Amino acid sequence: MADKEATVYIVDVGSSMGKKHIGRVQTDFEWAMTYVWDKITSTVATERKTTTLGVIGLRTDGTTNELSSEAAFHHISVKQEIAQILLPDLQRLRQVIQLSNTDEGDAISAIVVAIQMIERYCKKLKYRRRIVLVTNGSGAIDGDDNSEITKKIMEDAIELVVIGVDFDDPEYGFKEEDKNPQKAKNEGTLKALVDDCSGVFGTLAQAVEELGIPRLKSTRPVPSYKGQLTLGDPIQYDTAMCIDVERYPRTFIRRAPSASQFVQRSDVSNGHDSTQSSATILPDGNGLEAGPSASNPNGLTAVRNSRTYQVTDENAAGGKRDVGQDDLAKGYEYGRTAVHISESDLNVTKLDTQAALEILGFIPWANQYERYMNMSVSCVIIAQRTNNKAIMALSSLIHALFELESFAIGRLVTKDDKPPILVLLAPSIEVDYECLLDVQLPFAEDVRSYKFPPLDRVITVSGKVLKEHRNLPGKALSSAMSDYVDHMDLSTFARDDEGNPTEYMKMTDTFSPVLHRIDQAVRWRAVYPGEPIPPPYDILTKHSKPPEELQRNARRDLEKVVAVADVKKVPPKLKGRKKNRDQVKPMSGLNVDELLGRKKKVKISRDNAIPDFRQMLDNAEDPNAIQDAANQLSSIIEAQIQDSFGDNGYGPALEELRVLREELIEMEEPGIYNKFITGLKRKLLAEELGGDRREMWWEIRKTRLGLIDKKASPQSDLTEEEAKQFLSSR
Repeated sequence: MADKEATVYIVDVGSSMGKKHIGRVQTDFEWAMTYVWDKITSTVATERKTTTLGVIGLRTDGTTNELSSEAAFHHISVKQEIAQILLPDLQRLRQVIQLSNTDEGDAISAIVVAIQMIERYCKKLKYRRRIVLVTNGSGAIDGDDNSEITKKIMEDAIELVVIGVDFDDPEYGFKEEDKNPQKAKNEGTLKALVDDCSGVFGTLAQAVEELGIPRLKSTRPVPSYKGQLTLGDPIQYDTAMCIDVERYPRTFIRRAPSASQFVQRSDVSNGHDSTQSSATILPDGNGLEAGPSASNPNGLTAVRNSRTYQVTDENAAGGKRDVGQDDLAKGYEYGRTAVHISESDLNVTKLDTQAALEILGFIPWANQYERYMNMSVSCVIIAQRTNNKAIMALSSLIHALFELESFAIGRLVTKDDKPPILVLLAPSIEVDYECLLDVQLPFAEDVRSYKFPPLDRVITVSGKVLKEHRNLPGKALSSAMSDYVDHMDLSTFARDDEGNPTEYMKMTDTFSPVLHRIDQAVRWRAVYPGEPIPPPYDILTKHSKPPEELQRNARRDLEKVVAVADVKKVPPKLKGRKKNRDQVKPMSGLNVDELLGRKKKVKISRDNAIPDFRQMLDNAEDPNAIQDAANQLSSIIEAQIQDSFGDNGYGPALEELRVLREELIEMEEPGIYNKFITGLKRKLLAEELGGDRREMWWEIRKTRLGLIDKKASPQSDLTEEEAKQFLSSR
């Protein structure tokens, strides 16, 4: 379980924070709140009840704290008691945290108030306690009691973080010139306090800069298997090996947060308003959503899905009748029919298994396993953590596999009645732990074997092997490409702190742009609902293209590759409208058809129907020519079906029908196709094309080659519903 946290943010809202310094377009307050809002919204996004925070305003116009009776604690206001923060609380804080009209207020006293808040909330329970002070260091600060404060902070194990606007930080490389003496003194006082508490003292510039570095979410390990790792049958043989183990994910894809659907709700509700945002609306006692309120100004409510099942019934209204889910039967498609299996018989389709991890055998590392066979994320298998005997036994197995350079093949069933999987078990020995790493292996049905021609040679029809061919790279091209790849090498492009070559794209520095961009946008919109979302952080787009310096270094090699490979620019395509089809304009300006003496097609042959049809459309100059080409191909399609022996002619007919449909959509003549497919359906169902051809109509329905609706072609006068009805009707 994740640790419980309690953090108190002390935000300086004094009037001096409203000034701008060092050429910034933001005031010190706006700049500081960039950091504060980012931290608070990150806490809200965790949705953990045990991650709590509070907010204190420093140098406020008024005073709201339990120590307000003493003058030293004036102008300090508690804006938020320590609690879990939700979106309504965030929106309220944005309204109450505003610049004040005074510079009175002691930062050290604010720290004392924060200590008291943490002590009252956490009591003696185990919490990660933190105080974060964000200030510009102006005003009076009394550091006489720092020793007592330091003692209390150390006793309560509180981490003190002080972030200052334009504070000097030699490690970061920032120093403010012509600093105000009072501010310099305050900086020294705060830094001494932080050093005594072993806390963190830094400048705001560095803190804001590091906001762009995504924060990785810590996950609680959840075992996918707890049981025994066996070698042999322990039921029959006493000598069988049994080790109590646990299995956890080692790598796992982190999905980006998905958006939910909401709808604008009217004021007509069930009699009461909701006090929660659209992200936290909960059902009331009657199971209905609560209505909108002031804290939910958009009045959004979650969308509910409802599913109904219908069957064709000529006696019912509309020709369809609703049926309940309990009345449905499960079946498996077998050929053109469905095979029904009752609920009581479904057990025959399930494999009776028991949770187990059994070693089936061993294979050597070399030449026995290819990495492309991985079918899952990797998992780690460790011994039962409280079982010393299991720890010793698993360690022996791991070292044996390592010394013999072997992998183990295992059969894994994570839970009873779950389907079994094959896993590869690989030893992993690190300085501080040992484990087995496992990945799922394919069964025979999972492997897709394809045969492709080799890239380094050409094999002729007679079986002759050619090493030199126009489709094979020559020595000059191979050498040029090799030089280009060498100069684009990322493995040694970067430099470490000592100036030595190192890897450019380390895995620890490469973050998912989609995941963190969505997170950035959601957090920004939660605080600033009416402002445009800022561009993504540089670290998210850093690896979207090769480094410019690397491209400059490899430019000559790339030019050499282009020259040796004789790379030429592809002629531009001229996209015509309506009856003007795509035309490729030759760079030479010559008409190839005229040079070769090709004649325009006037008749489509059955043996070469599709190319002839497309050539006729290329040469079509008026709608009559398009109609003539479509009529000829339509006749060929009907002839293919009529002359088909069984279904051996259905494949060519379907391909010709698909081409006819696509070309007429492109030519903006959907009416021609719709007229033909309507007549074809009538002939198929009336058995006018050589007998019972209903299977051909089923193939047309399956490949969705029905009517062209307005969605497919704006020129069509048929709706999407009419097109669906055409395919569904028999």
